[in-house]
Amino acid sequence: MPSTSFGNTLVRSTRSASNVTRLNSTVEPEAVQASPLLDILRRRHDYLRISLTEKCSLRCKYCMPAEGVKLSPSDHLMRPDEIIRFASVVTRNCGIRKIRLTGGEPLLNRNLIQIVKKLNHLRPNVTVIGITTNGVGLASKLSDLKIAGLDAINISLDTLRPEKFQFITRRNGFKQVLKSIRKASEMNFTSLKLNCVVMRGLNDDEVLDFVALTESLPIDIRFIEYMPFDGNRWSRGKLVPYKQILSRIYDKYPSLLKLTNDVSDTSKSYQVPGFTGRIGFISSMTDHFCSGCSRIRLTADGNLKVCLFDDREYNIRDLIRANASDDEIVEFVRSSLSKKFFSHGGHAVSDVVNQKNRPMILIGG
Repeated sequence: MPSTSFGNTLVRSTRSASNVTRLNSTVEPEAVQASPLLDILRRRHDYLRISLTEKCSLRCKYCMPAEGVKLSPSDHLMRPDEIIRFASVVTRNCGIRKIRLTGGEPLLNRNLIQIVKKLNHLRPNVTVIGITTNGVGLASKLSDLKIAGLDAINISLDTLRPEKFQFITRRNGFKQVLKSIRKASEMNFTSLKLNCVVMRGLNDDEVLDFVALTESLPIDIRFIEYMPFDGNRWSRGKLVPYKQILSRIYDKYPSLLKLTNDVSDTSKSYQVPGFTGRIGFISSMTDHFCSGCSRIRLTADGNLKVCLFDDREYNIRDLIRANASDDEIVEFVRSSLSKKFFSHGGHAVSDVVNQKNRPMILIGG
């Protein structure tokens, strides 16, 4: 099977560990005790996802149309100093503790390493700095990212078959992604996860191959339900409910264990007894986790999105460029969050497909 050689290659690579370590101060300051960022339902928001670019090196079918998307003018995009200013304000004053850099493909932002370094200076208010990437250009940047302060890596990989990879992404790059996974697994990051969007008739036949990877590899495989966004031609027939995937896995591994999750976790976690890694399910469409939502998003063009499925956005870029004070920025964030619905932007899950929203690449994965 294609996954066997892939898994064996990774297992051999994990025998060694990298000596690359993050440069941290020997004296750790104490975190600022900020007022928590709460919405009207009293959900605590401590997780900020920052999109660094609208560009991507792939054209994944579930993320963007084949012809690409219309990009924002360059002067509309957040500059590195503006990103750091915003992150600094919300970590000091709003209790944001986890930051994830997304895109587009964040590796295409030439300022990525410097941004990670400056985010690292926000510790201990920031406890986790992560990145979500397609992995194509990751291998050569891993050492610099580790030294800069990166903790966690999520790599998008929807198939273990090179020909299918090219079909899904409309581009080459399968070998580069495998190289990135292999190298990242050697470097002792806090977490390494693979995100797999499951689509009926396309890659749902590979679920058990992905699960098999966790036997000897210290990775989390997360199966994601196919979600509707502008331009991705979503259809209900392509959606594979997580319970169907789980049932298929139970047939193969009847002793599969359900693990305990935190209230704000997006993934329902499981593990095959004796396996090194874990699997999980992000079931946004059939069994949502909105009651524990802890996330806000900053788009590459400087808008706050308080819900992935809500098309309402709040322009923080212009406020920052108008030299707003920290207090004004905090008030803007809290006011924006007060408009957050319980789930799916206030729409019934069945009606999300009919709502206007950005393509995923312009939101930030």
